[in-house]
Amino acid sequence: MLVLVAALLLFGIVLGTVAHLPVPLSLIAAAVIGCWLLVFAVRERRSHRPH
Repeated sequence: MLVLVAALLLFGIVLGTVAHLPVPLSLIAAAVIGCWLLVFAVRERRSHRPH
């Protein structure tokens, strides 16, 4: 339960920060994070694949 509260608190802080940024900067940041997550997912999938 404490983890959920902490996650929601951090989520609220991040959304509050994004609300004060210009829209193009927010979109660029979202694209960078999305690319990073995609690279991470591909690397994880490759590392767990049996040889």
